[in-house]
Amino acid sequence: MSLFLQSLLDGLIAGSIYALFAVGLTLIYGTLHFINFAHGELIMAGAYFAYLFMMPPLHLSPFISGGCAIVGVVCLALLMDRSVFSPLRNANSLLLLIASLGISLFFQNLAQVIWGAEIRTFPFPLERGISLGPVVITPVQAWILIIAAGAIFLLYLFLKFTRAGKAIRSVSDNPRLAKTFGVETERVIRFVWIVAASLAAVGGVLYAADTNLEPHMGTINLVRAFAAVLLGGVGNVWGALIGGIVIGLSENLGVLILPIGYKDAIAFCVIILLLLFRPEGILGVRWGVR
Repeated sequence: MSLFLQSLLDGLIAGSIYALFAVGLTLIYGTLHFINFAHGELIMAGAYFAYLFMMPPLHLSPFISGGCAIVGVVCLALLMDRSVFSPLRNANSLLLLIASLGISLFFQNLAQVIWGAEIRTFPFPLERGISLGPVVITPVQAWILIIAAGAIFLLYLFLKFTRAGKAIRSVSDNPRLAKTFGVETERVIRFVWIVAASLAAVGGVLYAADTNLEPHMGTINLVRAFAAVLLGGVGNVWGALIGGIVIGLSENLGVLILPIGYKDAIAFCVIILLLLFRPEGILGVRWGVR
């Protein structure tokens, strides 16, 4: 029973990180209507930027390093949009998908050239876990849950109550009508990139803090995010949030039955099953950015 509860807690921690990945991915789709395969590299960049600021000679604190990582990833995402996606704004979604795949491969190889292929970890001191009855949680994992929950809450407030958030929702629902009512589409797209990149950076830092980082970490996390997006319904922000948590729970509870080497395959299985039997997602409706 204690093993099941521990796996449940670990799944919730992983799922909260995957939810950040998935929500950012579905925000881009909801506004620009293409799957951004370079989203995984924004995740990877967030982890490496934080690592860069934590290590010598800077030795910044994890929170300051995380903030710097967010700024760096946002700048990178805006550069990607301005240099590649903006000129292709009116192209078909297949061309945009191919362009994002090319960006993904470029940044994967660039990271490998800069940092090498070896696995790295954040320089956190070893700390004793906190016992909560039959389960144990480390201080880092506790912070992961707090930060992930805070990020999702801030996203809710942003989309629900700010003018920029309402503009994002209107452009997602009907771009032509939003433009008719005076909504500046390009400005909204920039806001979407900033929010999606921020979520990717936060998620990447949290993922690396809980596990490790390497140049191809964005690929498997993109698959997890894509599975979560499909699970919640493509274009549905809050469905992606639920989907991310479900993927995290599925992976960590699945290893109680399957060998641990099959953990990464669970997201692929979810994608295949959904495409075969319920391509509209478990909620069965596209809510858009709401």
